[in-house]
Amino acid sequence: MKFAIITERKNPPDRRVVFSPETLLKAKQQFPKAKYVVERSDIRIFPDEAYQKLGFEVVEDVSNVDIMIGVKEVPISALIPDKTYFFFSHTIKKQPYNLNLLRAILEKNITLYDHETLVDERNNRLIGFGRYAGLVGAYNGFRGLGLRDKLFNLTKVETLADLEAVKSQLDKISVPTIKILLSGTGKVAQGAKEILDHLNIKEISHAQYLTMNFSEPVYCMIDVMEYNKRKDGKVGERYEFYKNPSSYESNFMPFAKETDFFIAGHFYGNNAPFLFSREDAKSPDFKINLVADISCDIDGPVASTIRPSTIAEPFYGYNPQTEKEVAFDAKDAITVMAVDNLPCELPKDASEGFGDVFLERVLPAFFNNDKDGVLERAKVTENRKLTPRFAYLQDFVDGK
Repeated sequence: MKFAIITERKNPPDRRVVFSPETLLKAKQQFPKAKYVVERSDIRIFPDEAYQKLGFEVVEDVSNVDIMIGVKEVPISALIPDKTYFFFSHTIKKQPYNLNLLRAILEKNITLYDHETLVDERNNRLIGFGRYAGLVGAYNGFRGLGLRDKLFNLTKVETLADLEAVKSQLDKISVPTIKILLSGTGKVAQGAKEILDHLNIKEISHAQYLTMNFSEPVYCMIDVMEYNKRKDGKVGERYEFYKNPSSYESNFMPFAKETDFFIAGHFYGNNAPFLFSREDAKSPDFKINLVADISCDIDGPVASTIRPSTIAEPFYGYNPQTEKEVAFDAKDAITVMAVDNLPCELPKDASEGFGDVFLERVLPAFFNNDKDGVLERAKVTENRKLTPRFAYLQDFVDGK
């Protein structure tokens, strides 16, 4: 069995990689019967020489390799037929911009494992860059606050060496007396929470958040049962919500009336209620003036997120009354940070963290006959067909 660490070819360039040189060496030591090669790259956070020093072959051509391991979508022109690929395909939610990619994967007889579909038997994600998205997203939110209100000037994450340097920057600032709302409880939200806790911002309950005023910055972490409610007035239940979200409606406005800075770290599922709509944002009671939308669903549950922003230009303004984009520091605007590739700003830490989990939770399945079903659950395509678990994508593929 032969694995290749493939070059990232999507634009804008992504410097992350699934395996750092050191983690790839651990893989080789743990599973010595397999062979591992590295496709040449001049953008990867770890240079080719770092892999060569540890004994790995760096090659121009990976067409003789069985399993290709990458991070972002592989351009259609670079897909090699009849191979197995691991990457984030961004197709499983029927994303229209990648319809042709999914069709090409099927046409080229590629077996696709999407990193996002690597789950345990309870459907919990095994792997991802969520923590790093949360860390960078929350930091960027504070950076936007400092720039807009001329309070402090945090350095851009992409210019910093690692997470420790990021936290050292935060040690230099003083956060004003604001209320901060964080949605979600998963890896993204936990990453954002790590930043809030590093800043020694006090965490309070949602009851305190909705009823009390404070003389210091505070934050509240809310889950789906706090910002959604059943339409019929009955008591809601989390797993029922996940199964049938159309029976629920948003209960976010009580929080919006109390919030200055909203960090969107939740996962948004199909057919779930929007957190707040464009009409909600027009209300004179709507207090939110800064949004770090880490989830970044465009024209979706967070109405102020009308487009993704970029690492180069992470902020824009949303005028709730006109529903138009304005300058990020314009009067009466909601300042929006909606970068959709946040972990790219911490490529070294993100790659090392991702690779450690991939080595622990995914790679063994190739050598233990997939005894825990990790690969079987994650397989999206095989033999030019969608697997039964992902058959719901057929109408998408067919253009219906």
